[in-house]
Amino acid sequence: MPITIKTIYLGDLRTEATHLQSNAVVLTDAPVDNNGKGEAFSPTDLVCTALGSCMLTIMGIIANRENIALEGTTLDITKIMSVTPRKIKEIVINFTVPNADNLSAQQKQKLSNAAHTCPVALSLASDITQVVNFNW
Repeated sequence: MPITIKTIYLGDLRTEATHLQSNAVVLTDAPVDNNGKGEAFSPTDLVCTALGSCMLTIMGIIANRENIALEGTTLDITKIMSVTPRKIKEIVINFTVPNADNLSAQQKQKLSNAAHTCPVALSLASDITQVVNFNW
């Protein structure tokens, strides 16, 4: 199996991850409340970002198949951490879908189902609460 991502520790609680197929680079920094400078995504921020991006991607697959205009859809993510143990406790995602008035109830349900069953959503530990709101 080929390597997907190569990550190097840069020091000062920072890493640089390179996606080998595309050479895209992501930097991480520890958050201020965990001894870092908060100057880049933290690893737990990336988990939340991955969840939102995965949801939008799977919704996009459905939108393409169903001829639904999903472009311009945005989401806001709130990450809630527990203190002991320090870990993600809850991820709140609020979607805003433009032109939602043009969508049928069935189309909205298909898009919602796609979001809730994306691979990242299904891969996260069951004790991480995922709150997903759609602003249709």
